[in-house]
Amino acid sequence: MAYDHYMAICKPLHYTTIMSWTVCHLLVAGFSLGGIIHSMVQILVTVQLPFCGPNVIDHYFCDLHPLFKLACTDTSVEGVIVLAKSGLLSIFSLLILVYSYVFILVNLRNVSAEGRRKALSTCASHTTVLILFFGPAIFLYMRPPSTFTGDKLVAVFYTVVTPTLNPIIYTLRNAEVKIALKRLGSGGRKVHSGVGSK
Repeated sequence: MAYDHYMAICKPLHYTTIMSWTVCHLLVAGFSLGGIIHSMVQILVTVQLPFCGPNVIDHYFCDLHPLFKLACTDTSVEGVIVLAKSGLLSIFSLLILVYSYVFILVNLRNVSAEGRRKALSTCASHTTVLILFFGPAIFLYMRPPSTFTGDKLVAVFYTVVTPTLNPIIYTLRNAEVKIALKRLGSGGRKVHSGVGSK
C-alpha cells in the first residue's frame, strides 16, 4: 500500500503505467513468498525441539516464546533466531514504510493545500494501522523472552484488536460512513453533507 500511495501521490500521471497488473501480481507474489519463507523458518526452528514436559502453553495462542518454555533443552539459540528473524524483519519493514511516507511528505511541499490534505488523508489510515500493528510486534519480538504478563495482552492487541480496528479505520474515510456517523450522533436528524446543496 505504501508503494501504491507513493505512486498515486508522487507520480499521478505515470500511475496507470507503473502500477500495471503485472507489477501488482509480482508484488503480491513476492510478499506471499516472503510470508511462506518466514513461516517455514519458524516451523523448522520449532520442529526439531524436544518436548517432554507439560503440554499446556501459558499463552492465548501458540507463539514461539511460550512454546520455547515447554522445550526440554536450552532454547537461547532459537530465541536469537526469532529475535533476528521476526524482530529485525519487523523493524526493517517498518523502516521501509516510514521511508516511503517521508518521501511522500517531501514531495508534497510543492502541492497545493487541498492536494496535501487529500494526500495526507489517504496516508493517515494506513499509518495508523502500521503503528497499531508494528508497535506491539516490535515490543514482543525485539527483546529477550520473559514471563511478563503484559506479553499476553500485547499479543492479543496486535492479533485481535488491530485486525478488528482495520475496517473501522479504513471506512472512516468513506463519505457515506461519515454522514451516517454524523446522523447517528445527531439523534437521527437529517444531516446535510454539503454535496449538491447551496
